[in-house]
Amino acid sequence: MFTLSELATLNERQSNKLLKPWWEVFMDYLVVLMLMVSVLAGTLLLSRDRVVCLPIHPSTPPAFGNQSLASDSLSSPPIHPPHTSASASPPQQGPSNHQPLLSSFPTISSTSTSSGGGSSSKVASRGLRTNMDYQQYIYISQVCYHEALPWFSRFFPYVALLQSLLLMASGCFWFHFPLTSSRIEHFLTILAKCCESPWTSRALSHTARQDRSQNHGGGVGGTEEQQQEVGVGEKREGRSEEDNRPTQVYHRHPNHCSASITRQSSLDSGTDSPLLVRSDSTSTAAPPSPCPSTLSRTSSMSSLAFGDTHRAFPPPQHPHLCRLVPDTTRPMASLDRSDGEQARALFERVRRFRSHCESSDIIYKVYFAQTVFKVLKVVVIVSYTTPLLGSITFTHICQPLSHALTGYQAFECTHALASVLHKLLVVYLCLVGLFGLLGLYALSWICHKSLRNYSFQCLHDTGSMLDVPDLCNDLAFLLHMADQYDPLLAHRLSVFLSPVSETRLLEQNLERRWGVERLRGMTSSDAQGRTQLQLVALTSLPPALFTLAQLEVLKLELITDAKLPSQISNMTALRELHLYHCTAAVEPAALHFLQERLEVLHLTFTQAAAIPGWVYSLRGLQELHMTGHLGCEGGVGRGWGLGSLRQLRHLRVLSLCGSLTRIPAELGELTGSLVRLEIHNEGARLLVLTGLRRLTGLTELLLQGCQLERLPSALLALTGLRSLDLQHNCLRTLEELLSLQHLRRLSCLRLAHNRVLALPSSVGVLRRLELLDLAHNELQSLPPALFTLHRLRRLYLAGNLLEVLPAEVGALALLSELDLSGNRLESLPAELCTKCLELRNLNVSHNSLGSLPPELGCLSQLTRLDLRGNSLEQLPAELGCCLGLCGGGLLVEHWLLHSLPRQVRELLTQPCSSSSTSVSSEPPSRPESDSFPNFSASHWSFLLAAESRI
Repeated sequence: MFTLSELATLNERQSNKLLKPWWEVFMDYLVVLMLMVSVLAGTLLLSRDRVVCLPIHPSTPPAFGNQSLASDSLSSPPIHPPHTSASASPPQQGPSNHQPLLSSFPTISSTSTSSGGGSSSKVASRGLRTNMDYQQYIYISQVCYHEALPWFSRFFPYVALLQSLLLMASGCFWFHFPLTSSRIEHFLTILAKCCESPWTSRALSHTARQDRSQNHGGGVGGTEEQQQEVGVGEKREGRSEEDNRPTQVYHRHPNHCSASITRQSSLDSGTDSPLLVRSDSTSTAAPPSPCPSTLSRTSSMSSLAFGDTHRAFPPPQHPHLCRLVPDTTRPMASLDRSDGEQARALFERVRRFRSHCESSDIIYKVYFAQTVFKVLKVVVIVSYTTPLLGSITFTHICQPLSHALTGYQAFECTHALASVLHKLLVVYLCLVGLFGLLGLYALSWICHKSLRNYSFQCLHDTGSMLDVPDLCNDLAFLLHMADQYDPLLAHRLSVFLSPVSETRLLEQNLERRWGVERLRGMTSSDAQGRTQLQLVALTSLPPALFTLAQLEVLKLELITDAKLPSQISNMTALRELHLYHCTAAVEPAALHFLQERLEVLHLTFTQAAAIPGWVYSLRGLQELHMTGHLGCEGGVGRGWGLGSLRQLRHLRVLSLCGSLTRIPAELGELTGSLVRLEIHNEGARLLVLTGLRRLTGLTELLLQGCQLERLPSALLALTGLRSLDLQHNCLRTLEELLSLQHLRRLSCLRLAHNRVLALPSSVGVLRRLELLDLAHNELQSLPPALFTLHRLRRLYLAGNLLEVLPAEVGALALLSELDLSGNRLESLPAELCTKCLELRNLNVSHNSLGSLPPELGCLSQLTRLDLRGNSLEQLPAELGCCLGLCGGGLLVEHWLLHSLPRQVRELLTQPCSSSSTSVSSEPPSRPESDSFPNFSASHWSFLLAAESRI
C-alpha cells in the first residue's frame, strides 16, 4: 500500500515533464524501447538459448564452415528416420534434435526382419553411426556453447540492458543532481503557484478589458491566440456572471486557421498537468478547470498591459466572420484577503528566486554535460556493436579437447537463437541511432541558441508588459525549457515579474485593508491639540488617506513607495509632514499644493542623496528638520547642494541632526528669514564655524554634541542672539564669556553637560540673562558676580561639586526656579528664604543637608520642594505656611512627615484646594530640565506613597 505522502511525491515527480522538450520525450520513449528489446532478448536467452552439435568425420572435410544450412536443406532429399529395434544403437535412441548430419558421413543400409505371420520385410535405413551416447552429446553441446559461440552472442541482451539503463540515467540526471534538483523543484513549485493564483487571471482580464475598450471603435482583431486568451481570462475571473455578459462575434479568415493549427493549445493536445490543476472550482454547470498550461495557452499574457501603453489590434479583414467577446463595462472584482496575501507573498518569492537563480548557471552546465555524455555514449555503442553484428551466425565449428572422451576432434554446432538475436540487434542499433540523432539535434539547439538569456520580446513587440525585465543564467534556461512544453507558461510567470503588476496588487490590498473608517480610528491629538496620523511600514499610501480633510499632521515611516498624488489637495488642513526613511515622489499638482500649504517638514534619511529634490522648492515652508548623515564627504557642503535653500524664502527654523564637520557658508543665503538654527552633531567634532558670521538674523542657536572646547568666536557677529545652547560639548573654560557682552539681547544661556571647572567673574557682564543652566559640570564654587544678574529667573546648578551656597543668592529677587540637586550642600542660607520671595520650585535633593532654616516658611509662592536624599532629622513646622505645597508639592521621605505637627502634616498631605489647583496646574517653567522633572501633583503624591511603602 502507498501512503498519501508517497503518492504526493509521485505526483510531484510527474511535474518534471514541464521541463522536457520534445526531443527529450522521444529519447525517453526510445530508451523504453531499448529496454524492451534487451529484456526480450534476455528472456529468450535464458529460456531457449542452446546449441546442437554433431561430430565431423575426420576422413570427410566439412562441406561448409560457419554458414547456414538453410539453403542446403532445401536441395537435399528428405531424410526419413530409420525404424529401430530394441537392440538399436544409442545414437538411434536419442532425441530427434541430436540426429547426425548425414551429409558428412557415408550412407549405411540396414535390414530388419520380423517373424510375424511367417512374413519378412526389409527396410533400408540411411545415416551414420557416431558411437556417441546421449550424455556425450549433452557434454559436447555445453562445452561448445562456451567455446564456439562469440561472447556477444551470449551476452548481448545484458550489455544492451546495461547500456539502456545508463542512457536512461543520463537523461534525468539533472533532475536529481543535488545542485540542480532543488532549484528545479523550486521553479516548478513557483510556476504552479503562478498559474493557480487568482491574481493572474484577474490581471489578464483587466488588461484585456483595457485593450478592448481602446479598440472598441476600430473593431476587434489580433491573432487567434490573443483572442482565445481574452475569452478564457474572462471566464476564469468569474463564472457566476457569464450568463449576463453581452457578446459580439466574428469569424477568422481561413488563412488564419492553418497558422493556428500548427500551434495547438495544450487543451487540444491533452497536456493536462497534474501539478497545475486547480481544484477550487465548485461550479457544476461549468466544465472542470483545465490545467494551467491550458489556461496559459488560452489566456495570453501578450495582451497584458499595466501601463499607459496599449496595443491597437488591426481591423478584421473579413467582417462577416465573428467571435465571442465578453462585456467590457463590468468592473473587475477584487481579490479577497487570503488571495491577495498569497499573491503578495508569491511576488516576494519570485523576486528572491530570481536573484538566487540569476547568480549562477549550474543547471545549464549540467544539462549541456549530460547531453554531450549521451551523444558520446551513442558513438561508443555504435562503434563497437556494428563490427560485432557479423559474429551472430547460425553455425559454428567447435574443436573441444574431448577426443579421448568422444573420439572426435571437431563438431559442427548450430545456434538456435542466432536469427532472432541478429534481428533484435539490428533493431537495437536503429533505436540507438535515432537516439544519437536526437542528441545531436539537442546539442545544436544548445549551441546555436542563447539559452542563458531570456527576453520577453514578444510582449514588448505587442506593446504589453513593457516593464518585464530580461532574465539570465539558470532562470532564463529553465524558461527556455518550459517554452518547449508550453510557451504561455513563461507569460504567466511574467505577471509576477512585472513591477507594475505588483504595484496594482498592492493598491488593491491597501484599498481593502486601509479604508476611511480605519484611518479615522487611528487619528489622535498631539500636545498642541492638532489632529495627527502616523502610518508605519506600508508598501504605499492608501487612497483613502487623501479624503481626511481635517488632518493637520501626517507622519509616514518606512513606506517604500510613498507617492503623493494630486488628491492630497483634498487635505486642506495639512500643515506638517514627517517623512521617516521614505523616498516620497510628488506629482506636479501635489507639489503646488505643498508649496502653498505646508509649513513644517521633518525628514529622516540615511544618506543626503536620499533627500527628495522637491523639498527645496517648498517656498511656503517655515520649519525644516533634517536627520541623517550630513558629512562633508557626501552631504552638506558638497553632495547635498545647499544652494537650493535660497528658494525657501520663508524658512525660519532649520534643524540639522547628523555628522557635520563645518557649517556651510551657503546658509548665509537664509539670513533674511532664518531665526533659529539647531545642529545636533551626535558627537562628531565641528571644526569650522565661520559660516555663522553671515547668519546675523539668528535669535536662537543650538550647537549640541559638537565636541566644542571653547566658546566659538563666530558668536560675536550674532548681535541679535537671544538664546544660546551649547549643551553636551567639551567646554572646560568660560573665559570667552567676556566677549559675549556684545550680545546685548542674550537672555538664555545653556551650558549643561560640559566640563566647566570654574565660572569666571565675567559672567556678570551678561546683564540680560534670565536663564542660566550650568548643570552637570565640575563647579566647586560660585563667584559673587553671578548674583549681580538681577534679571535671572531660572538657575540650574544640579550635578556639580558645590559645598556652600553664598548668602548673596538673596540678591536674585526675581528667581523662580532653583535646582541645586546632586551637590554637597550642608545648609541653606536664610537669605534664600527671606529675599527670594518669588521662588516657586526649589530642588535640593541628594545633598548633605542636616537641617532646614525656619525662614523657609516665608516662601509663600513655593509650589514644589524636593528634599529627598539628605540627612534631615526633622522638618520645620513653618512649612505649614507654604500653602502651595499642599497636594503632593513636598517630596520627602515619609517618616520625616511624622516630625511635623499633626495639623501641619494633615495640611500638607490633604488634596489641594481649587485655588492651589489652579496654581499647580500652570505649565512648568522648565519642561526641558533633566534634573528637575516635571510631574503633576497627583504624580508626586503617587511617588511619595510608593516610596513610603518601600
